[in-house]
Amino acid sequence: MSTTLVDEGRRRPLVLRNRAFGAVWLSQVLTQAAVRMFQVGVSWWLVAYAVDGGRGLASGLFMAVSTLPAVALAPVVARVVARTAHRSVLRTAAAVAGAVAVGLAVWAWTSGLPLPAVYAATLALATCQAFFDPCLTTSVPELVDDEDIEAATGFELSTQSLAGLGGALLGAVTVDRAGVAGLGAGCGAAYLAAALLVAGVRFRTAPGAGGEADATAAPERRTLRDILGGLPYVRRILICFTAANLFTTAVFVVIPLYTRTVLADGGSTVALLEASLGCGTLIGSFTGARVPGRPTVTGAYCLALMAFALALPGLVAGRLVFAGCLVVAGWCVGVIGVRFVALFQRLVPAADKPGFFAVMQAVLGASFPVASLLFGLAGDHLSAQTLCLVQAAGLLPAAAALALLGSPNSQVHQARSADRTPEPVGSER
Repeated sequence: MSTTLVDEGRRRPLVLRNRAFGAVWLSQVLTQAAVRMFQVGVSWWLVAYAVDGGRGLASGLFMAVSTLPAVALAPVVARVVARTAHRSVLRTAAAVAGAVAVGLAVWAWTSGLPLPAVYAATLALATCQAFFDPCLTTSVPELVDDEDIEAATGFELSTQSLAGLGGALLGAVTVDRAGVAGLGAGCGAAYLAAALLVAGVRFRTAPGAGGEADATAAPERRTLRDILGGLPYVRRILICFTAANLFTTAVFVVIPLYTRTVLADGGSTVALLEASLGCGTLIGSFTGARVPGRPTVTGAYCLALMAFALALPGLVAGRLVFAGCLVVAGWCVGVIGVRFVALFQRLVPAADKPGFFAVMQAVLGASFPVASLLFGLAGDHLSAQTLCLVQAAGLLPAAAALALLGSPNSQVHQARSADRTPEPVGSER
């Protein structure tokens, strides 16, 4: 009877049979949905309501500001996550973000809201998220068993898709109906609910790590440069995706510009397009583990498919065409995320994970501010359809470089010989 119960429990989704992970995962859904809702809403507010000239630059600058903290604060985030109880980091980040969003809502409700205040609030919310996301990724082994890491990774990465769906559906529409005040109030409620969820969770000691209780006593933390220096295979993968992100992340600038200038539609169309991207990413997050092939080969094919999906709206203008292509592009993003984050969970030594996931977020996000500014400036001089073609062309070299990378087996051998990695790559070969 006990074996039957265990088997039945194993068949249940991870977020249902592991309540601690389920609560933390739901808190990540809420925080990322809030920050995405804020980004989509404010980006549309700038393009449609607040700025008359230079809409592309205003939107691009806003998106750049929203990604700077993850890049600039990577060393600080790594130290805080390594030395502080993870529950405290998650709870504090969500609570502070909630206070900022509520404060912005009150300001917008009582008086006119200047643009600098919106940019400052964006910077604060992005800073909180820069601590929240890598801390949660680092905490996965403290919440689930080793055999559930892939499932936990899939759920964790699916938060971005769910956030894209929720943020897209609510962000622009909320601004159209309730302004920035309603947007801030909704985001603040989501952040505060996330803080309450994390406050009720107990984290256990991760296998192979010191855990939260003795995080401050961990001997000789390696620098971020040392961590990446000891993982050459991983470093080359990150370089490929950093180059790809220079073109993929520009889609968040292109969507409102395409809606305004090519489709001549409103916030409901922005919601549809953003939701399409999020829906595709959600599907990819839950199906990525089933896609066969070596991670680098799979990633190369996905980047090539994404290039085609982004190019088509540049050739054929249409709301449904763009929405369908964004579903395909989102699916590619979800598959890439699951395959490579699961690979990194196994290749990176447990002691290095706090620093690694902080630097991973910083490295991958480094191209986002640059892409936002470049494509925002270009959007004031080039058509949105031309920007779609530029995105597609830029992805092809990154796809080729990723396809030329070899097997991770050599990296595993190096890590194991240094007695830093406890497991082989296994199913990721």
